[in-house]
Amino acid sequence: MWATAVGVARVRAVETERENALFRDPLAQAFATAGGLGPSSSSSPPLPDDEAARRRRLGVAFSIVIRTKFLDDLLKQASASGVRQVVLLGAGMDSRAFRMDWPEGTRLFEVDTAAPLDFKASVLRQERSVARCERITVAVDLRDDWPGALAAAGHDPAVPTVWIAEGLLIYLPEDAVELLLARIGAQSAAGSRMGLTLGSRGVIERFGADAVPGSAASMWVSEMPDDPVGWLAGHGWEADSHTLRERAAAYGRPISTPPQREERPGGLISAVRRSCAH
Repeated sequence: MWATAVGVARVRAVETERENALFRDPLAQAFATAGGLGPSSSSSPPLPDDEAARRRRLGVAFSIVIRTKFLDDLLKQASASGVRQVVLLGAGMDSRAFRMDWPEGTRLFEVDTAAPLDFKASVLRQERSVARCERITVAVDLRDDWPGALAAAGHDPAVPTVWIAEGLLIYLPEDAVELLLARIGAQSAAGSRMGLTLGSRGVIERFGADAVPGSAASMWVSEMPDDPVGWLAGHGWEADSHTLRERAAAYGRPISTPPQREERPGGLISAVRRSCAH
């Protein structure tokens, strides 16, 4: 699945080269190149001939750009509110430890399996990259006891944490999503924050039907609940849900096509932990 993370890096590399880029990710191209996706200066990977498939691919790339900016902003707000622990779940090729400005004392934990973390480490060595905060990698499968591994790596559940699960939950079956949220909640002091991306309703129907076996879309299994805010309230989080369309417009990248149907709650989630009731 971490080949998907390299594909995401490729999208971020293309965005980084835009004049009006919503973020700059100087490491993205190095990850993409090392993963076998050539230079982004050749514009972008050849698009499929099929118009519908082409539109879908462009749509996925667009959503990656918007969600990256959304979560960058959420992390800046969490830092400004005094949160100094960051946990990236399924970190993939995330380079926020290297490309964002972090307040002194910030500790950032990257949780993922050993294979992507090892691949990433080799690229970081080659690029001589230096993190801008204390960066701690935690090699563990999210199906295993990752809270134990995180605690062993120095995470302190008694102080607030900002949790990021970007492009992750769509790959997990519903029971695994529930378990993940329960575990996050158990490690979250009051004042903790969380940023999630959820698969919007109908996305599997639209993308999964003719997805190439082994492609990212072929592994999507879970969509967001009809009421994500209520769902997260049940897990002890006060959440806001944002649509891609709304955030894209706010970032100066409005979506030109009219909404397909009445826009449902969006899959970009920001949440705050108000109390420690587990």
